[in-house]
Amino acid sequence: MKEFKIAMLGMTEGNGHPYSWSAMFNGYNKEAMEDCGFPVIPRYLEKQPPETFGVRGAKVTHVWCDDPENAKKVAAAALIPNILDKPEDCIGQVDAVIIATDQGWDHVERTEKFIEAGIPVFIDKPLADNVKDLKKFISWVNDGKMIMSSSSLRYTKEFMPYYTSTYELGDLRYINMTMPKSWEKYGIHAMEAVYPITGPGYISVQNTGGVKNNIVHLTHERGIDVTIANIYDMAGSPLKIVGTAGSATVSSQDSYYSFHKQLDVFVEYLETGVRPYPFDETIELMTIIIAGIRSREEGGRKVMLSEIRRELGI
Repeated sequence: MKEFKIAMLGMTEGNGHPYSWSAMFNGYNKEAMEDCGFPVIPRYLEKQPPETFGVRGAKVTHVWCDDPENAKKVAAAALIPNILDKPEDCIGQVDAVIIATDQGWDHVERTEKFIEAGIPVFIDKPLADNVKDLKKFISWVNDGKMIMSSSSLRYTKEFMPYYTSTYELGDLRYINMTMPKSWEKYGIHAMEAVYPITGPGYISVQNTGGVKNNIVHLTHERGIDVTIANIYDMAGSPLKIVGTAGSATVSSQDSYYSFHKQLDVFVEYLETGVRPYPFDETIELMTIIIAGIRSREEGGRKVMLSEIRRELGI
C-alpha cells in the first residue's frame, strides 16, 4: 500500500479543517491544538483512541495557509514537517492535494495549477457555486483529471441505514433538515445528507428567504418534497424523513467519524482510481446550490434545474 504524501492547502475564516483533517492523518500535539482557535476541534479529537488516527498510511507532509502564521500553527498542531511559501511549491513533492477552503467561488483559481499538473485534488464543499466554474470542473473531469469534492455529512454513520433502505417508511413524501450559516457554504451539508436517500432526480429549487435566512424548497421526480433552512445563527437539527407508512428522525452525533470517513474515501480513490460515487451526483448537487442562490437573488423565483443544465451544456 502506497504511503501517499498530501499537501493541505488554504484556510478561510471560520473553517478549521486544516487543523482537524491534518490531525486525522498525522495525529496531533495536544498542547498546540488547544491554540487552534476552534475549541470544538480539540474536544472531539481528545475523545478518539490513538488507533483511530491515520488514513490508510497517507500523511499530510506539506501545508500552506492564506495567512503564513496560520500555517505555522497548523504545522505545529498536526505534526506537518513542511511549510510552503506558495501553494504551488508542493508540485513534484506530493501525490495529492486537499483544498481545505469552503468558498465555491474561488476553487477553480485555487486548484487550477494542480489539476493541470495532473495531481489528484480533493476540494472541500461546495465544489463551485456558479455555472462558469462548474463548467470548468466538468471539463477537467471529462479530460480524466482526478477531482473529488463532498460534504462530510454524506458519511454520517447514523444516516447510513436510510441510504440503504427506507422501505419501512413507505413511499417517501417529505424530508427536512436545518443548518446554520449560509446556503452558499452549508446548504451542501444538508443536501449531501439528503441526496443518498432520494437519489438523483431533482426538478426545481425555490429559495424564499434572504441572505441570512435561506428557506429552500426542492422538488424531486419521485414525488418527494425537501425543505432546507439555512439560518446564519441557528443550531442544526435532526434529519426528518417522512413516508406514506412512517417517519424517522435521525441525529448526527459523531463529527470525527464522518470527517475521517470522508478522507478515507478520498485516499481509497487515490489507491484505486475508482470514484466512490459518480461525478454526476456532484454536478447535480452543485446545480442545486447554484439554483438556490439564483432563486433568492431573483425574489424567490422557482428555478428549474433544467435551466442550469442547459447553461452547463449537459
